[in-house]
Amino acid sequence: MQLYKSVVLIYCLLLSVNSVAQASSVISQSSDIETPNIQTLASEGATVSVELPHDEAARDTEDANQTAQKQSEPQSNHQYDPEFVAVPIVFSTETLSTTFGAAGLVKHAGQAQAVALGIGLYSANDSWLTYAGFYNYQLPKLDQWLFSAEVFRGHYEQGIYYLPQAPQVPKANDSERIISVGDEGFSKLHIKYVLPIAGGKNGAAASLARKKNAVSWNPLESGVTSISLTPFNKYRELEALDYLPDEARGFELSLNWDNRDSANNSSQGGESNLTITRGSDINDDPNWLMWEFEQSAFLSLGSNAWFEDHVLATNVYIADTPTWNDIDNSTQEFKRPPSFAGVSLGGFDRLRGYDSKQFTGRSAVNYALEYRITPRWQPLQNLPVFNLYNVPWWQWALLLEAGNVSDEFSFDSLHEDMKTAYGASIRFEVESIVIRTDFVTGGDESQFWVMVNQPF
Repeated sequence: MQLYKSVVLIYCLLLSVNSVAQASSVISQSSDIETPNIQTLASEGATVSVELPHDEAARDTEDANQTAQKQSEPQSNHQYDPEFVAVPIVFSTETLSTTFGAAGLVKHAGQAQAVALGIGLYSANDSWLTYAGFYNYQLPKLDQWLFSAEVFRGHYEQGIYYLPQAPQVPKANDSERIISVGDEGFSKLHIKYVLPIAGGKNGAAASLARKKNAVSWNPLESGVTSISLTPFNKYRELEALDYLPDEARGFELSLNWDNRDSANNSSQGGESNLTITRGSDINDDPNWLMWEFEQSAFLSLGSNAWFEDHVLATNVYIADTPTWNDIDNSTQEFKRPPSFAGVSLGGFDRLRGYDSKQFTGRSAVNYALEYRITPRWQPLQNLPVFNLYNVPWWQWALLLEAGNVSDEFSFDSLHEDMKTAYGASIRFEVESIVIRTDFVTGGDESQFWVMVNQPF
C-alpha cells in the first residue's frame, strides 16, 4: 500500500488558501507534488482555472464595452491591483527523500482575469523541478479569446516509470515498472476561443464567472462552448533506457462544452470534451494521431433532513490512436506516440487505484461512478485552522471505476480483463477551493491522493 506523506503539504495549502481564494483562482494538480505524482506535471501540467465571481466578471465585461465612468476610480484600482501569495512546500517520500520548495501565485497578473503561477522544488537526493504558468490573458479587441502558456522542467534521480511490454505481448495492461534517472519537461501555448453564445455571449473573461442560470441541454442557451488550439513540446530522457523515443511535439485541438451548474460542486448538467492530438515527425520517429473524448453528467437525487444533496456523478472516457498500425514509408516505423505522450490510465483522475500513467497503449476506456453526499452537519468550520476560513460545505463520496488499455481499438478488447478501482473520498470547499482526499484500492495496491478540484 502506498500512502503519500501529505500532511505538511496540506497544512501549507490551508495557510495559503485564503489569499488564493480571494483571487477566485483554483490551482488544480499543483498540490500533487510528490513521487510518482510529481512526475505527472511533466506530461499534464498544473492547470489553473479561474472562476471569477459573477459580479466581478460582469464589471470586467462592462469595462470592456462601456465607459469607465460607470465605476469609481478607487474601486477600479483596488480590483485590478496585483495580489501575490507565496506558499512554502515541505514533504518527504521514499524516492525523493526530504524536499523543500515554494509556490507563488499572482492574481490580476497584468490583467483582471489573468493569473501567474510559479513552482520550484529541490530534494535531498538532488532531484528538482521548476514550473511557470501564465493563464487567461487577452489581447486588445479580442474579447472572445484567452491565451495561456506553461513551461516545466524536472530532473529525478529515482524516477518511477511504467513502460509497455514488448510488441509481441498482446495486452497493453501488462506494463513494466522501472526506477531510473530521468529528465522531463514540456512547453505549451493555449489559444482558446469562447463562442459568443449562451455563457460566452459577453466575452471570454465573463465566461469565467460562476454560472447562475438554469441548466438546459441546448448549447445555444446553456453552458460555455470553446475551441482550443495547443501547440506543445514534451520530452522524457531516461538514463536506463536511452534507446526509447525521448521527444514529442505537435498540437492539440479541443472542442469543449462546459454545461455544469457549478465547477466545485456540480449537481446537474455535464461537460463534454473532444481532443485531437497530432504529433509531428522527429528525426526517425514518424508523425502520429490520437483522439480523446470525455463526457460527464450529474443527477441530483434531492435532499432530506440529514443531507443537503445526493448526487450521482458519472464520467466516460475513451481514446484511440488511429495511426497505431500505420507504417511510415521512409523510416519503416510505426506511427505511434512515445508512451509518455500517448493514451494512458492511472493517476489522480482516471483509474485512481493505480500509479500515474501505469497503463499505456493504443486505446483506452474508463468508466467512473461517484455517489456524492453533502451532509447538513458541518463540524469543520469549528475545528482549529479551519475556523480561520470560510468552509461552506464538505462532501462524502463513494467511487467505483473500471478501465482498460489495449493495443486494439474494439469493444471486446477494451472490455476484456478490465482493471477496477474502488474507494472513498472526503472533499471540502475552503474559500472557493475544493480540496479532495481520495483513498482508492486497485488490484494489489492502494493509493491516497490529495488533490485540488473534483476529478470531473
